[in-house]
Amino acid sequence: MNPVRLGYLYGFGAYLLWGFFPIYLKLLRPAGPVEILAHRIVWSVLFVALLLAAMRNIGFLRALARRPRTLAAIGVAAALIAVNWGTYIYGVNSDRVVETALGYFINPLVVVLLGVFVLRERLRPAQWAALGVGAAAVVVLAVDYGRLPYLALTLAFSFAGYGLVKKRLGLPAAEGLFVESAVLALPALAYLGWLARRGESTFGHVSVGHTLLLVLAGAATAVPLLLFAGAANRLPLSGLGMLQYLAPILQLGCGVLIFHEPMPPARLAGFALVWVALIVFTVDAVRHTRRTRAAARTPVPVTAATR
Repeated sequence: MNPVRLGYLYGFGAYLLWGFFPIYLKLLRPAGPVEILAHRIVWSVLFVALLLAAMRNIGFLRALARRPRTLAAIGVAAALIAVNWGTYIYGVNSDRVVETALGYFINPLVVVLLGVFVLRERLRPAQWAALGVGAAAVVVLAVDYGRLPYLALTLAFSFAGYGLVKKRLGLPAAEGLFVESAVLALPALAYLGWLARRGESTFGHVSVGHTLLLVLAGAATAVPLLLFAGAANRLPLSGLGMLQYLAPILQLGCGVLIFHEPMPPARLAGFALVWVALIVFTVDAVRHTRRTRAAARTPVPVTAATR
């Protein structure tokens, strides 16, 4: 199969799984958000460890152990993804799927914002316009909710920060997920042990199906990330950027159509502003990519000075 087509298949697979993930999380109740998060971490470690053993790629740990700065950065990435996962699980299981979808809609805008303040990047006028419309959307939604949409903002900023750290680390998907989950595994196991001692653990006490679903949380975490890595290695950045909106669209659909969460006119207006910002942002990114490629293909005239 053509590598680009395969990349799109991987990308669609990853974002479809992430888009319908709220349905899976709802099935894990009556487990609480922190218990679900702990199981997700522990089973992710085991799943990816088996995968790396099958690939005979455990040796990377020895090289990593000799890079303390990289290990420290992995610790930061682990903390950020734990905040992101925990916030998302809490949002879904407290019937706020629509607000979690908002977080992933505004995530690309937050990435641009981090580029300005952390990487000192200069924005094009269209990017500033997109950020302005996105800020207006947050104000409209804050008025509608009667508070800041803090779940959405926490998801957007934690995932954007995680992406920034991961970009600087440059670790492959499976290896990165294994080390990040391993960093969090001891606290997760300690929490699960504490729950079990108090008799409050749901693992093995609800049903066989519920226990299996908790175990499969590791695979449900790792498989989309591995599919995403396969897509990222085969697709141009513009194609991958367009696919990223599939997951929050599906999550929004789950919240409104399946879980019947309210979508009053003011909230719909706020989402509409977010979509306008994303359209401006995406069109500008596609145009900039095309101009850059065209400039790279343009032959440089040979003059006497360049001979």
